[in-house]
Amino acid sequence: MTKAELKRLTSYKHEKYRNNDNLFVVEGVKMCQELLSSNYDLIAIYANEEITDRYQVTIITDEELRRISLLSTPNKAYCLVRKPQSVAIDYDNCPILALDGIKDPGNLGTIMRLADWFGVKDIVCSPDCVDVFNPKVVQASMGSVFRTNVHYENLQHFIKSLPDDFAIYGTVVENGENIYQSKLPPRGIIIIGSESFGISNEIQALVNHPLTIPRLSLHLNKPESLNASVATAIVLSEFKSASLRTNKK
Repeated sequence: MTKAELKRLTSYKHEKYRNNDNLFVVEGVKMCQELLSSNYDLIAIYANEEITDRYQVTIITDEELRRISLLSTPNKAYCLVRKPQSVAIDYDNCPILALDGIKDPGNLGTIMRLADWFGVKDIVCSPDCVDVFNPKVVQASMGSVFRTNVHYENLQHFIKSLPDDFAIYGTVVENGENIYQSKLPPRGIIIIGSESFGISNEIQALVNHPLTIPRLSLHLNKPESLNASVATAIVLSEFKSASLRTNKK
């Protein structure tokens, strides 16, 4: 690897340079396999000699891999990938998932994985959510970054522009309808709030179906809230269960 190439790849540790070149980084053999199965535009693969029999790669040393890696513990492969072009939201594939102020990369990556698992195609993020191509988000998604469409929108404007028949669900810690007792039509949008503050006031004002996951702890010192990705898993499971029951009738 030339000094110029090493310098360029090392610069991608900074979001500024990834954005300038419209690229993001995928690391690890399994993630490379997921990438190669997708329709994403692969620019290059850099790897050590251990896996060169499996892929057409540029061979680099372990030290070079350590220097360019975005991870604290480098894996055996590093891929440069072109960011995808934006696609239109599919309003017929419901529910749509909306995230209000999710800042933890692990949460966003896990939520993408959950959306992929439950067949949710579109995730709409408020502008203050963590970047979907943050390396920690990419890793936490376990390949679901290649199969979900993540959009960044002004949530107020987006929600107000939804079709009239869309139900607007929002998760709240208290005083919402018990999700296990709710009738959940499949056509709607589910809003998940931030890890620290929940759904913001301006978005909460647009919610017409507040939902609560009941706290059933037997202890006096009960947990204050659920992790955002855990709450997403429960809500999506209930929505999909309701949808399956409706389709069987």
